[in-house]
Amino acid sequence: MKRLFWNPEEHRLAMLWRVLLQYGLFFLAMIILQALVGIAGGILLMASGGLSAEAATAPDFAMEFARKLQAMPVFTVLITLASLLAVFAATWVAGRVFDRRKFADFGFRFSGLWWSDFAFGLFLGAILMVFIFLVEWLLGWVDITGQMVAVQAGASLAVGLMVAAVRFICVGIYEELLSRGYMLRNLGEGFKNLGISPKLAILIGYFLSSIVFGLLHAGNPNATLISTINLMVAGLFLGLGYILTGELGISIGLHITWNFFQGNVFGFPVSGMASNASLINISQGGPNIWTGGAFGPEAGLIGLIAIALGGIMTVLYVRWRHGKVAVCEEVALYTPRVKKTIQTDPVETI
Repeated sequence: MKRLFWNPEEHRLAMLWRVLLQYGLFFLAMIILQALVGIAGGILLMASGGLSAEAATAPDFAMEFARKLQAMPVFTVLITLASLLAVFAATWVAGRVFDRRKFADFGFRFSGLWWSDFAFGLFLGAILMVFIFLVEWLLGWVDITGQMVAVQAGASLAVGLMVAAVRFICVGIYEELLSRGYMLRNLGEGFKNLGISPKLAILIGYFLSSIVFGLLHAGNPNATLISTINLMVAGLFLGLGYILTGELGISIGLHITWNFFQGNVFGFPVSGMASNASLINISQGGPNIWTGGAFGPEAGLIGLIAIALGGIMTVLYVRWRHGKVAVCEEVALYTPRVKKTIQTDPVETI
């Protein structure tokens, strides 16, 4: 029974509790930081005259307050940065206290190869979304209704695109750190400790973390059972680079440009949410089973085709750049930190 809570060989909490506590820390930190951002936003609104003291007594004050905050580009940036900081803080604390490892071990061992992987991920996400757009446009499923559109009140297109870029950079980093860097790694280590081979343990963690990734998006606007299942598949795609390299470079780069090009270049919904600024404004048509409808390409067959192509490109890149294609067993291997001791010379006696 004790082993359900504590790993005596590794002298740390068991895998399940490490994952649950890290997520708990993340949500706690996110609530605190986002509340602080909300308070700061309210003060800014009142100071600028955008919110009067009398409005606080109105029955719809909460909804009006939230609407005005969300209309502020600076608020969008700060709330996203707060989420990123929350993930970093939760992972750093969990790494030090529960995992007993360095933060870099979660996929951030920066090197020339790491940055090469990151650049490939950026290219891959962009080119796959270009593929999706061209296919839908050539088939007549999307019509271009305008170019360079900003729909957020009081914000220029440049501001809207910069806000979106910051948002998706943060989302790409913190979602990959949560789902792949922390969860998948811990699941792999935990299942290996059950006597399963490292490769199989990683694959089990790979599938489970992708299921969780899809479920975390099940509450998004316009979400359906199909969109949730497709996002589980997207989780497998995003995690492929991680299980092959042991680093988050490919996953983060891919996540950033997949979202940005989807919403802010081509005007598609991103996981059910419309974009506030895009270089191209479109009218979506075509069969929903192919296009994903109001949820966006991720919920359609066209998205699954792009994922399959992207998976092949990832494997080919890893083979070329890393020299081989194999599950990185290091993801499931834990090396306890060794405390440094001060070496002293023995005292000579006469």
